[in-house]
Amino acid sequence: MKILVTGGCGYVGSVLVPKLLNLNHKIISLDTQWFGNYLEPHNNLEVLKKDIRDLVKNDLEDIDIVIHLAAIANDPCSELDPKLSWEVGALSTMRLADFAYKSGVKQIIYASSGSVYGVKKEKNVTEDLDLDPISEYNKNKMVSERVLLSYKDNMVIQIVRPATVCGLSPRMRLDVAVNLLTMQALNNNEITVLGGEQTRPNIHIDDITDIYLFLIDNPQHVGIYNAGFENISIMDIALSIKSKLNVPITIKESNDPRSYRVDSSKLINAGFKP
Repeated sequence: MKILVTGGCGYVGSVLVPKLLNLNHKIISLDTQWFGNYLEPHNNLEVLKKDIRDLVKNDLEDIDIVIHLAAIANDPCSELDPKLSWEVGALSTMRLADFAYKSGVKQIIYASSGSVYGVKKEKNVTEDLDLDPISEYNKNKMVSERVLLSYKDNMVIQIVRPATVCGLSPRMRLDVAVNLLTMQALNNNEITVLGGEQTRPNIHIDDITDIYLFLIDNPQHVGIYNAGFENISIMDIALSIKSKLNVPITIKESNDPRSYRVDSSKLINAGFKP
């Protein structure tokens, strides 16, 4: 199939695109390449250096599936320029969905975020709980979800709410919890934890990319799916790293209260095995 991957040169996209190519799909990666392009050349790969805000209908010509990863990628970056975050996020998602519908795209898989739940006291956060986004990034993801779901009668719409991703990628990110704390330990011989009691779900980059492959093969599984398989506190992450590298942990105050445990039973019951 011919698949458009927005944000295909990013942290997740740089792992996902080679997997798609190995399955003989034809891939178009659309990305600003703010952080470079680490995708290896391939006969079935076309790399477009393009801002998603400049997307046109012709970009969706003959596309079967869209995997929509493009975004201003986290809370701090979104807060730097909220207007840009909304333009790249919800507004571009709205145009993408409209062009996809008019071009006959059959399936859209969207990378939302588990952080749309905000602060939750429930032991397990399931997909049917109310959303309480507390940042521009979270609000953007929530609105984008609702835009895409408005097309559910016209296309297969599959929305993934990933936990915090960790693991190696050709386009590495060191601002996500496991990667950040590990790099601190390796480079600084010390781990700095902000708060520490916040519980967050985590998912390995091989699992999140495999979920997208699973959804391609299972278009009958529509709607929203949590994707996180380890709910642990920031301090637990730090202690796990300390057990391997034996470096001290310094605790500082945090202004980020987000704490939640996602339940991914719905995805597992659909047949996905992490």
